Amino acid sequence: MSGLLTIGVVYGVPALAFMLVYWLVQRRGTRKAELVYQESVESGLLEPASLHPVIDYARCLGCGTCVKACPEKSVLGLMNNRAYLIKPSSCIGHGACKTACPTQAITLVFGTATRGVDIPQVGADFQTNIPGIYIAGELGGMGLIRNAIEQGRQAIEAIGRNGRKRPAGQLDVLIIGAGPAGISAAMAAKESNLRYRVLEQDTVGGTIAHYPRGKVVMTAPAKLPIVGEFRFAETSKENLMDFWSGVVEQAGLDIHTGARVEGIDIVNDGFQVRADKAYQASNVLLAIGRRGTPRKLGVPGEEHSKVVYRLLDPEQYRGRKVLVVGGGDSALEAAASLSEEAGTEVTLSYRGTAFSRVKAKNRERIDRAREAGRLRVEMGSQVKRISEDTVHLELAGGETHLANDAVIVCAGGILPSAFLESVGIAVETRYGTA
Repeated sequence: MSGLLTIGVVYGVPALAFMLVYWLVQRRGTRKAELVYQESVESGLLEPASLHPVIDYARCLGCGTCVKACPEKSVLGLMNNRAYLIKPSSCIGHGACKTACPTQAITLVFGTATRGVDIPQVGADFQTNIPGIYIAGELGGMGLIRNAIEQGRQAIEAIGRNGRKRPAGQLDVLIIGAGPAGISAAMAAKESNLRYRVLEQDTVGGTIAHYPRGKVVMTAPAKLPIVGEFRFAETSKENLMDFWSGVVEQAGLDIHTGARVEGIDIVNDGFQVRADKAYQASNVLLAIGRRGTPRKLGVPGEEHSKVVYRLLDPEQYRGRKVLVVGGGDSALEAAASLSEEAGTEVTLSYRGTAFSRVKAKNRERIDRAREAGRLRVEMGSQVKRISEDTVHLELAGGETHLANDAVIVCAGGILPSAFLESVGIAVETRYGTA
């Protein structure tokens, strides 16, 4: 009996100690996750921006593998021995959580039960309901650079296998858009000896080219055809744009900028794309952004040249009176950056009563600028009309007018539904479905 007691003490005490330490570590992790989730609730940041995980709790083991796999950190957390989306607004669709889950408890979906996301219908090979027309990157809901690059490459591989042969004088594939997906696709096409061309209405870089100067861009390791793997942990817009320009030059890509596509027609065994001229191609790859058309205010005077829909360089507004309109992260980032320019008078107008879906760091920047007297914030306000040197705002207490030199509208953009409809591409609204 004493021997059994001794064995019990020798093995039991360490086991109990281990279990206690494990419980304490789990409890500390749960408490941290609960605090992050509560902050998301209080900030109103419970709506994921795009692709995000849904967890099947009948399968979830609470092992935490998905939490560790997420490159963004603090998006997922363990609460009550189960994985939860504790910071939904920071999820950008890496998909690493789904890959890492040992029990396949995670599904990646678009939208939620209350907020739908419009997504063009594409198959596993990125082909739309129109045979020969493909979609890769942001338009298909994949805004993450690494995912866009991978999709561009995979779409070209699918095009190379589809058997649509070009007649004499016709391209194998016409790529529309020179962002990460379009550049990757062009490099894959060149590597596969496909006859291709890239059309870009603006400049190389896509959406990244429109970020404010100095804006930090988060990227994950990615692999480009021809060039191989590249890795950025954190960098500026300028550095990333220099990288893309270098890639285009190094690979000698055939990219035609300043070419806005007006329409796509089905002609014989291929397509005729109407842009600066007519292009003939057996296949078309749409690698354009989802938000190419900015959402406008629809008020008198909005046609003035002083009204723009994105901030590129805060320095150009130094010493001027600027109104920023919007309540999202882009509006707050623009207002905060402008307020740091010497002599600039900045007003931020938002129709809501609280910034409900913004990152905490942007909210803190706005609060600091307001407390320092560098920024005026008008909540519950709406622009009524814009004149050459003033802006009229409707406030709770009545209408007021502000002296004004420039208006920057950051109200998001509109899915190019009319263009997709004109081509015949089907679009569906996803409410939390894959």
